[in-house]
Amino acid sequence: MILRPDPGLGDRARTLGAAVADGGDLDEVLALARELSPTAQRLGSDSAPYLTALLSIGAGDLTVARVVEPHLDAVAILAQSAAAHGTSDVAGDGVWGVYAAEGPGHHLAGTPDEHGTWTLTGRKPWCSLASEVSHAVITAHTGPDTRRAFAVDLGHPGVSHPEQRWVSRGLTRVRSTSLELDGVPALPLGEDGWYLRRPGFAWGGIGVAAVWLGAATALREALCAASARREPDQVALVHLGRADTLLHAATCVLDDAAQAIDAGQATGDAGELLAARVRATCAEAAEELVRITGHALGPGPLTGDEEHARRVADLTVYVRQHHAERDLARLGSLVLGGGR
Repeated sequence: MILRPDPGLGDRARTLGAAVADGGDLDEVLALARELSPTAQRLGSDSAPYLTALLSIGAGDLTVARVVEPHLDAVAILAQSAAAHGTSDVAGDGVWGVYAAEGPGHHLAGTPDEHGTWTLTGRKPWCSLASEVSHAVITAHTGPDTRRAFAVDLGHPGVSHPEQRWVSRGLTRVRSTSLELDGVPALPLGEDGWYLRRPGFAWGGIGVAAVWLGAATALREALCAASARREPDQVALVHLGRADTLLHAATCVLDDAAQAIDAGQATGDAGELLAARVRATCAEAAEELVRITGHALGPGPLTGDEEHARRVADLTVYVRQHHAERDLARLGSLVLGGGR
């Protein structure tokens, strides 16, 4: 069965996103993230609800999706860690972020004391909504060439938020700035390297692709709505046909990924290759839908339709989590490496 956006969930995200854009707070969006946590805990055995939720919210509003997606990713990571290491799941009732990026001038170190209690000290870049969420999964260096994931309570007094500019015209309410930690207690999630080796690392990347694809489907609906207002000429039909081709192909790829995950066929090298393919396919669909709707609809909706203009700006920023030609080069290397 091909994955489809849930209209009810999409409409709910659209309503929440409009309220946030009008200056409302994120409380109800954070509540939605918590509500959807069970879908992430089943990722790996019943993956369709997880991907459908992200697809639906992506179609509704990308600010909402940018809050919900990392929370669900963190919940999945915590569940996977608990299952792999025989420990309790510590997700609780919090709202989580995932901070695993590295950057020049940033170094976060994890250090255990003589009792095996870990603390984190240093700076981490690209920490989205760090002042809004309650907890985070954070990767830190444990040695010159090793890193480990940790669960951290961001309410600890050792956590601070350096003042930094956020000039983005897309995802304006989702600030992704640095975070500073000074002796902050941290719960290790597995051993060194587990975060990257686990099968769910690839699955989380597929979830982000589902959000991009959801936003692209909403752009196709803008083309359909324009055709309802004005009899489409041949060029308009070409644009719509191209958009539909891209979206159908990407949806089939996402659906195949859900089945592969549940069948145990998306682990190790196979999972890495699958995620690279899904992300490249959905990123291309998203970028092309931005281009197609721009050509088909002209400047009107970009200057006079609040929801459409915000979606285009948000998606332009969001899809840059795909590193374009560099990620395609990595996909090529995976193909040559013999992944299936």
